[in-house]
Amino acid sequence: MAAEQPQIYELNNGTMVVNISNFGCTITSLSVPDKNGKLADVVLGFDTVEPYVQGAAPYFGCIVGRVANRIKNGKFTLNGTQYSLPINNPPNSLHGGLKGFDKRIWEVAEYIKGNNPSITFKYRSSDGEEGYPGDVSVTATYTLTSSTTMRLDMEAVPESKATPINLAQHTYWNLAGHNSGNILDHTIQIWASDITPVDENLIPTGELKPVKGTLFDFTAEKKVGLSIHEVGLGYDHNYVLSGGEEKSGLKRAAKLKDPSSSRVLHLWTNAPGMQFYTGNYVNGVVGKGGAVYNKHAGLCLETQGFPNAINQPNFPSVVVQPGGKYQQTMLFEFSVE
Repeated sequence: MAAEQPQIYELNNGTMVVNISNFGCTITSLSVPDKNGKLADVVLGFDTVEPYVQGAAPYFGCIVGRVANRIKNGKFTLNGTQYSLPINNPPNSLHGGLKGFDKRIWEVAEYIKGNNPSITFKYRSSDGEEGYPGDVSVTATYTLTSSTTMRLDMEAVPESKATPINLAQHTYWNLAGHNSGNILDHTIQIWASDITPVDENLIPTGELKPVKGTLFDFTAEKKVGLSIHEVGLGYDHNYVLSGGEEKSGLKRAAKLKDPSSSRVLHLWTNAPGMQFYTGNYVNGVVGKGGAVYNKHAGLCLETQGFPNAINQPNFPSVVVQPGGKYQQTMLFEFSVE
């Protein structure tokens, strides 16, 4: 069978339209209505698959794995064996290495149209791929569950060896529209009372730091840009999610709002952490319709296991045993208010 080509598939329920590629399970566009019913595409990205394949995207819209975020010095030990990973973000390994899940062509296992359209992608990660142990079967399903809600279900099953698994969805959001400028006027609320502070190499120290009264406090809705210039390049921090309210086993992670369009995104997840990243390294990327994306053009809400958890015994474990299952669900609820 010929290898599948990178292409883009549409999910359209008559209200919202989402385009997703089998290259990296990447959301290339997502259009939802504003307060006047006007659609705008609220994710950063490219018009075609070519720039993604050529590596022009700083993880726009993709699923990252086998292990999202940073692993200290690209090394970990599991069951007495030391593993070495590519150092693609010196001195660390980031988002699965040089050719992570975001740079692989996934198989389209199912594609359903209609009122609740969905698409299921499958990928088999082989033993030793990017330095990781054991074969792993991965599936990701995007479903439009209501007129303005999208659900993502991610599963991964190790076949032969224990392995760390930590997947994350890396979409850059700009609820005013992907080509509208920066996200500093958005407000955000994050259901987290702590972050995991990092050292000079962006690796968590292992402690939990309360956000109360600090620049990192988004327990109440607050403007993203309010104190961002006092945080170095911007936010790029893992929040310890503590959202009490549950909806079908998911807890609240964040509420993002753009005042100009009144668009709101409520994000729910069953993951323990969320990397809040304000696009600090985006610089002059030419995207859809010739739009130029610069610093803070979008922000990421990457629900995840904690960074470097494989080397940090007091963090929730990201190790999955053979026959066990990694599972993460994200619910993206769009509205206006």
